[in-house]
Amino acid sequence: MLILSPQDGNSTWRLNSADRDQPWISRGGYTLLASIMGSFSVAAIILNVLVIVVMLKHRQLRQPLSFALVNLAVCDLGCALFGGLPTTVTSALGYFSLGSVGCTLEGFAVAFFGIASLCTVAVISVERYIVVCYPMGAVLFQTRHAVAGVVLSWVWSFIWNTPPLFGWGSFELEGLELSCAPNWYSRDYGNMSYIVIYFFLCFAVPFSIIMVSYARLLWTLRQVTKLQVSEGSSTNRVEVQVARMVVVMVLAFLLTWLPYAAMALAIILDSSLYINPLIATVPVFLAKSSTVYNPIIYVFMNRQLRRYAIPTILCGWNPCGSDAQTSEGEMTVATLNRSQRVSPKQSLKE
Repeated sequence: MLILSPQDGNSTWRLNSADRDQPWISRGGYTLLASIMGSFSVAAIILNVLVIVVMLKHRQLRQPLSFALVNLAVCDLGCALFGGLPTTVTSALGYFSLGSVGCTLEGFAVAFFGIASLCTVAVISVERYIVVCYPMGAVLFQTRHAVAGVVLSWVWSFIWNTPPLFGWGSFELEGLELSCAPNWYSRDYGNMSYIVIYFFLCFAVPFSIIMVSYARLLWTLRQVTKLQVSEGSSTNRVEVQVARMVVVMVLAFLLTWLPYAAMALAIILDSSLYINPLIATVPVFLAKSSTVYNPIIYVFMNRQLRRYAIPTILCGWNPCGSDAQTSEGEMTVATLNRSQRVSPKQSLKE
């Protein structure tokens, strides 16, 4: 966010490209950024609307996890509509054209939907951990837990994104000044106290929950594999499938959110840090690209959900096969249930 002077922390609005001596990138560069963000935004809108329609249309998919998946799609749809599309327009123009009020509203909308999405991913990681690590019902993830997680994600995001609207913290232009975000640069005491609390509660906490949940999930899968001596090959195959899915989820999360969080943390720790505006824009675009990756990773990589989504797209035709196929998630849970019903002594006897 390079619209602030590191020395005095005063924001300097540039509402027109003429306010700069020369543009940071060429006209073609802005057009390229607009094309990239426009492609992400349109794809995110289509994919997330499809997820919502499929989930609401088919009763078979209305499991506790579905509430979190639909909520994730709603969050990502909001990010694409209120963040991706405006950024596409400002990128095409080459400057932020919405004014200070527009900056506040756009920054609030993106932060509100973005943090709600991040919290929802944390809820999904907890659900996966409970389902896989406690398949016998010692701990059950039920519909009320999913609904509570969804409500909490919205309430949590609302609580910590509204203070800048009332003077505690602020939203400012960032990167190439094409979009707005929380003001990471200001050293004002009120803003600084808000930013530190915001970063910890809205980035660090969800990130920790996600990493701990998936780490425990992989550890549990590994322990189950060790217990299954006689069925080692089949269990190993399932473990590899689940581990691959978890690795994809974690890597996608790290790719889309960690660069932005790291940049924000670096600025919080050192306000005099200079980051080239073009480089500072890359983490912004990566974070907003999560609206496309999330529906693909969390929904369309699930065979059962894909079996209902593809016929919806193709007007009833399903080239992926019959409904007799089971999803990878179902196969994994079933295998783990069977594995953990057998004690180590029984497995050795088998």
